[in-house]
Amino acid sequence: MNTQTVPLFPLQAVLFPNGPLPLRIFEPRYLDMVSQCMKTSSPFGVILTESSSDAGSVSMRSIGTLATIVDWFQGSDGLLGITASGTERFSLLNIEQQDDGLNIGTVELLAPEMAVPLGDEYASMAVLLRAVIDDLGRLYEHFDKDYDDTTWVGFRFAEILPLELEQKQYFLELNDPVERLRALRPSLQQLREGQAQ
Repeated sequence: MNTQTVPLFPLQAVLFPNGPLPLRIFEPRYLDMVSQCMKTSSPFGVILTESSSDAGSVSMRSIGTLATIVDWFQGSDGLLGITASGTERFSLLNIEQQDDGLNIGTVELLAPEMAVPLGDEYASMAVLLRAVIDDLGRLYEHFDKDYDDTTWVGFRFAEILPLELEQKQYFLELNDPVERLRALRPSLQQLREGQAQ
């Protein structure tokens, strides 16, 4: 079992492997976390939060993504801005909370998906994705692109399309790259039809 201990950043966001996550950091515990991660070139875990029925309490999903910091800047408002890059997916095994409120998770890294060539059936999706990512410019400038890989194309559409967080989490947890593309295609079609009207 491939386990490690990482600081956790619970968010109302889903990070995908090889994808970007721009963040503004202002809470002291996360400023300290980012500083430590940058000094040691170590990752942190991004995991989707879900509100529970208890007053104001928050719980986390069990599957998240490790993130490494690839860029940072000081905003005009004085806040620290970073761009993180998703690496491996993980399963959350255990959480301990530090005195400052930072959650530390013991995580098991999930095996990467087998590389599956895109194939003719989804080739048009790769063409569209290339145009979209070109339009997004700087957001993807630090990232390798692989328009022939089914996993990479599926993860990019899952992060770019305006989907509910639950849907994004479903696509993160799904382990079949071809099924992910098949399931994403109707959302892509709806978006194109909506823009055509």
